[in-house]
Amino acid sequence: MRRRNNSQTVEHDSTITGSEKDSAQFESQVRHNHKPSAAAERGREEESGANAPSLSDSGMKTGCRRRYRLLDRVKKVALWLLTVYICIPFLVKLCPAIQAKLVFLNFVRVPYFIDLKRPQDQGLNHTCNLYLHPEEAISIGVWHTVPASLWKEAQGKDETWYTGSLKSGHSIMLYFHGNAGTRGGDHRVQLYKVLSEQGFHVIALDYRGWGDSKGTPSESGMSTDAIYTYNWLKARSGKSSIYIWGHSLGTGVGTNVVRHLCEKETPPGALILESPFTNIREEAKSHPFSLIYRYFPGFDWFFLDSIAENNIIFPSDDNVKHITCPLLILHAEDDGVIPFHLGRKLYNIAAASQKSPKIRFIPFHKDLGYRHKYIYKSPELPQILREFLKDSTSPQ
Repeated sequence: MRRRNNSQTVEHDSTITGSEKDSAQFESQVRHNHKPSAAAERGREEESGANAPSLSDSGMKTGCRRRYRLLDRVKKVALWLLTVYICIPFLVKLCPAIQAKLVFLNFVRVPYFIDLKRPQDQGLNHTCNLYLHPEEAISIGVWHTVPASLWKEAQGKDETWYTGSLKSGHSIMLYFHGNAGTRGGDHRVQLYKVLSEQGFHVIALDYRGWGDSKGTPSESGMSTDAIYTYNWLKARSGKSSIYIWGHSLGTGVGTNVVRHLCEKETPPGALILESPFTNIREEAKSHPFSLIYRYFPGFDWFFLDSIAENNIIFPSDDNVKHITCPLLILHAEDDGVIPFHLGRKLYNIAAASQKSPKIRFIPFHKDLGYRHKYIYKSPELPQILREFLKDSTSPQ
């Protein structure tokens, strides 16, 4: 009995243990059946990775936003520039005085901070500053540089001595400068020195509205100031020859003055034109500033007609047909302000008129780099002047 019971107990225990085994195996099987496969795990990871933004995607979106903002700014600036570009022609047409300012540029005073009462500050120790009064309420500043041979004698002398020296027998060069700047501009001062070394008195004026000269700029006013200065010299120069030198816009003043003098049968000794143009209309059309508007619809009406409305013409091409004194034209082939072909054209017009007894055209090769205002650097210039002026005589 005791063995049977033991046997049953053992059997019972064995049965219970087998049940527990079966239960454990079942749970293991269930867990195994519910465990995702490796492929499924990879799929979920890939899906999760696809949904989560990567660093490269974030960087691309930031870059796109920046490019969009930059493009938006460029568009705004371009629209603003286009608006200004279109408005300027209308503004010029409605306010012709703006066009006059652009032609004369008298408000551009270069070099800045120069004291025009002290030409010695520019290395002109044999120069006197004075003022003339061509009209009531108008005064024009003038520099008188004596020949270099009188340098020592000129030290410490006053205006009276300088004026008296005009009768010394040395020839006189009356200089008309171009637009912008003053009589103290560097390239102008360098030319005064060259001419002084060659034995000339040099008289350089600032037209009304330029430098420290009083008045409002205009073509007629510039010509009036120039003629007055010539007559002032004529009355004080005795038998000394007077020549006129014009540069750039000053060539227009020069031809206006010399035509006036020739028609009165009192021509100067000669006229020298450095970098001249035919007339202000052709020059404005050829000027670099006009390039951006040259093909603008109505360019002539907006810009060129506006110049004429200000009575700014400077008709040098017509003036040279009436000039009876010797004429010398100097022009650099690489002139970027007044194209070389305009100087050549002016020479051809003058030569065809056969009014002047002596006409010369001296080109300067582009490789020399003299451009618009550096012809004074030419080592050949003194010889050119001597040869041209030695036989240039006219009644004084």
